[in-house]
Amino acid sequence: MASMLETGGPIGVFDSGIGGLSVLQALCTALPNEQFVYFADAAHAPYGEKGDAFVRHRSLDITQQLRAQYGIKALVVACNTATAAAITDLRRLHPNLIIVGIEPALKPAAAHSQNKRVTVFATQGTLASSKFKQLLAEQSAFALFTCIACDGLAQAIERHRDDLNHADIITLVYQYAAAAHLSDTVVLGCTHYPLVKPVFEAALAPHTYIVDNGASVAKRLYERLHSKALLQAASTRGTSAAGAAVTANQTVTYLSSAAVKIAQ
Repeated sequence: MASMLETGGPIGVFDSGIGGLSVLQALCTALPNEQFVYFADAAHAPYGEKGDAFVRHRSLDITQQLRAQYGIKALVVACNTATAAAITDLRRLHPNLIIVGIEPALKPAAAHSQNKRVTVFATQGTLASSKFKQLLAEQSAFALFTCIACDGLAQAIERHRDDLNHADIITLVYQYAAAAHLSDTVVLGCTHYPLVKPVFEAALAPHTYIVDNGASVAKRLYERLHSKALLQAASTRGTSAAGAAVTANQTVTYLSSAAVKIAQ
């Protein structure tokens, strides 16, 4: 049985910017009694067009900070690029920490597609990663995948975080969506992209099915916490490692490496 300190600790979530908020929303829905600490590495956003070594370094530093300052009991790497670049090292260096990553939802997309044509929208970093290439090879027997590197889109979403219908975002989405005209299913393979899902819906052909994996990440985290007896019960009260009161009410602490507004 986990100690009260472990059970009462928050769940850490990080991304290069606001993209991980799409995952955080699913986590908050699935885990209503938990505390969350969301770290946006906005000073270095987006990760998708930076090298693996840099992303790995940032991921390790952020994880260490979340453990040392907030006593997190679990970590969600809410970034496809960071998952591909760093999750193996994170699990090696933090063997006692529950760590859940994220990857483009190719398998459910292939299973859903009727014409077996799937377009994957992602960053250069994700598409170039060995982890993604392995995933693509595993699923290539089940559908024909078209992979589109959406250069500039994550930056545009970060830059216009207060206006997600900005012309810059719309222009880029329509530009990239044109490549999906033969697909009946698309994958939003960057956590930033679900934040502008309505724009994708308008740009894509009618009835195109859009897949992201926030809900599946939340389900996986729930199962991992349950298996370790680390779920926060609604009636439980205690004190977290950071000294904050733990109550039945869900709380989210927003952090950023840059002076930008993160909470939405």
